Amino acid sequence: MDIALLVIQSLYFILPAYIANIAPVFAKKINFLNVPVDFGKKLNGKPLFGSHKTWRGVLSATAAGGIVFYAQGLLYANDFFRQISMINYPQHPIIFGFAMGFGAIFGDLVKSFFKRRKGIGAGKRWVPFDQTDFVLGALVFSSLFFVPDVWVWIILVLLSIPIHILARHIGSLLKICQKW
Repeated sequence: MDIALLVIQSLYFILPAYIANIAPVFAKKINFLNVPVDFGKKLNGKPLFGSHKTWRGVLSATAAGGIVFYAQGLLYANDFFRQISMINYPQHPIIFGFAMGFGAIFGDLVKSFFKRRKGIGAGKRWVPFDQTDFVLGALVFSSLFFVPDVWVWIILVLLSIPIHILARHIGSLLKICQKW
């Protein structure tokens, strides 16, 4: 298989997770469900996840994953999108996309849990986990519907590091997210 095509297919496949990962940033102005996932609970004096991990973020990420997957299903009718698709979107239920979005935010929550245990504050760097948590979470949850080749996992983990760093720099310049 052509490596360039595999890279494009891999990135297109994980697109619901990428959008889910940034959805909470754009949902910050919505006060609905602005409640910490951990409800302020602590473990050994440290927050489970932190006040910045909210139900609003979980809901927006999950919804974003489903919406992007649905859009990919509509685009599948086009020859170009069919060629870059790793899966036959119309044959997969939309819950696949919601699972990918939820998996992305779940991976972020798992990473936040371990960051708090290590005493790493919210927004502080923890390379490479900050860049790969959402991809791994999305791949695990989406594996309930489709298990991509191991090379897809490797490509996505490796490419997500520079893509995430670049996206954070752009977000910082546009004042969308915290400074990097």
